[in-house]
Amino acid sequence: MRIDRVETFSTQFVGFVRITTSTGATGLGQVSTYNSDITSTVLHRQVAPWVLGVEFDDIDALTDKVIEREHKFPGSYMKRALGGLDTAIWDFRGKEAGLPVASLLGGTPGPLRAYASSMKRDITPNAEAERFRRLQGEFGFDAFKFRVAAEYGHDVDEWRGRTEEIIPTIRKALGDGVALLVDANSGFSPKRAIEVGRMLEDNGVEHFEEPCLYWELEQTREVTDALDIAVTGGEQDCEIPTWRHMIDMRAVDIVQPDILYLGGISRTLRVCRMAQAAGLPITPHSANLGLVTLFTMHLLRAIEGAGKYLEFSIEGEDYYPWQEGLFVKSPYDVREGQVLVSDEPGWGVEVDPEWLAKSRYQMSERA
Repeated sequence: MRIDRVETFSTQFVGFVRITTSTGATGLGQVSTYNSDITSTVLHRQVAPWVLGVEFDDIDALTDKVIEREHKFPGSYMKRALGGLDTAIWDFRGKEAGLPVASLLGGTPGPLRAYASSMKRDITPNAEAERFRRLQGEFGFDAFKFRVAAEYGHDVDEWRGRTEEIIPTIRKALGDGVALLVDANSGFSPKRAIEVGRMLEDNGVEHFEEPCLYWELEQTREVTDALDIAVTGGEQDCEIPTWRHMIDMRAVDIVQPDILYLGGISRTLRVCRMAQAAGLPITPHSANLGLVTLFTMHLLRAIEGAGKYLEFSIEGEDYYPWQEGLFVKSPYDVREGQVLVSDEPGWGVEVDPEWLAKSRYQMSERA
């Protein structure tokens, strides 16, 4: 195939990508959220010049070429921009084949169990427990994730005693039949993380995410080696060598790549293959209701070694106001704690034209 045009529609918080091929067919993708307007500029400045007009079949070879050509600029923005290109190519391929991306990846459409993922730390333990009970009754969730520590807190809690209080409060409120997961967002030293991990084990929590500074892999491995609870991580990591090292040293028990932080479906599949070979489950990070959660749904319906859950954000307009009005029809419908990957071609989603009209538009075209 050959890409002749790349267009972006972005705000500070979210940005969509449309590619047009030499045949006039199109595909829809998304760069990563947060500073998406900057990421869109990176896409046009440093990615588009190396892909426009190039005949290719192998997405990995194409994105590796971009990374090599822009070798002075490794890191997150480049990968977040590549994620927009990659996911638009997969949408195009699905539409051309008349198949959902899950099927292109070797899987099938169908349901996925979701865990309700809370982003909030400024919420009291009792208020969080009440919110979870309401969502359990309304949507049938049987798994929930809540936050401990302060984000990058260096052993300082959001307020004194919150971690010690919220763990038993949530367990008591929801009972033993509900799965519980916890995210520390790099909040602890290894010593404190192990102390908290013991509390989590005593309360039947099964997932302890990013307990220590995520770039200090040896710290995370120290916690992993000390605890029986599954220690998880990887959402921030975007370099393949870092992933190889993390998996080889078994720093975590469950890997959590973010498709758009990492650079797209194809690069995420590389990490999945490494994790599968090491026998580690894959529960990707998908903490908002832009398109990253939809991309993750298709991936989980296709890969071997998929974890038990899809991460599903429960935060609405009060926390993520930019999520409102993105799509003509939302692809996210939770019923009995599950979401459904449809059989519509590609990603099966359309961005609302009114949202597009208000966004910042940029275009790069083959000369």
